[in-house]
Amino acid sequence: MSDQSTPALSIAGPRATITLRRPAEHNRIDPGDLGILLGHFADAVADPAVRVLVITGLGDRTFSSGYTLEAIRDHLGDGFERMLDTLEALPLPVICALNGSVYGGATDLALCCDFRLGVKGSRMLMPAAKIGLHYYPGGIRRYVTRLGLSAAKKLFLTGLPIDAEEMLRIGFLTELVEAQALDAEVTRYVDAVIAGEAGVLVSMKRFLDQTADGNLDLVAQRIAYEKSLGSEELTKRIDGLRKT
Repeated sequence: MSDQSTPALSIAGPRATITLRRPAEHNRIDPGDLGILLGHFADAVADPAVRVLVITGLGDRTFSSGYTLEAIRDHLGDGFERMLDTLEALPLPVICALNGSVYGGATDLALCCDFRLGVKGSRMLMPAAKIGLHYYPGGIRRYVTRLGLSAAKKLFLTGLPIDAEEMLRIGFLTELVEAQALDAEVTRYVDAVIAGEAGVLVSMKRFLDQTADGNLDLVAQRIAYEKSLGSEELTKRIDGLRKT
């Protein structure tokens, strides 16, 4: 496969962007992409200037159709799940800019992100049961904790597609905008994220995710809270607000 079709990473100041680049094939993810994506995640985290990661796709039809069907049959293993678990655990806030519809494993990729910004006229579909695939544990956990049991059962057990308005209603989408407004909405979220204090964002993201999964570490949360109370950054920011 040409290098021009594999996922690409670009970094512009505090924003890193990963773009899926197979629009003619619904931006599917191939086995060879998994290592590339893991490398992109690592590069984004390692860059001290990067504060937020955006994941999107080329074209205006499909964000991604997920893992290619041939790979599900012949090369699934646990590589795809490990890649998604790594994405979910990134310390950076992650924005999924869904430039179109989303299917299969790409719906779970989106759920690994902190924010999902979608466009009107798109839809989502989880066909696992229809192809005879029992989904892996991490994906089921994310569906239930992010969307709720009822929505997870509908999507997994019926395989029925849902439209963008229902995607927003069940919490799959954080925001729903016209296609031409997606870039501006992504920029709005990027600017809002980087306005926050970097260390606080990292710790709060970790504890929010842990709490959603039922892993309450109140001692560690208290330590993080008290550390922020004594920080110079808190003092500086409060003083700045007082002067406005």
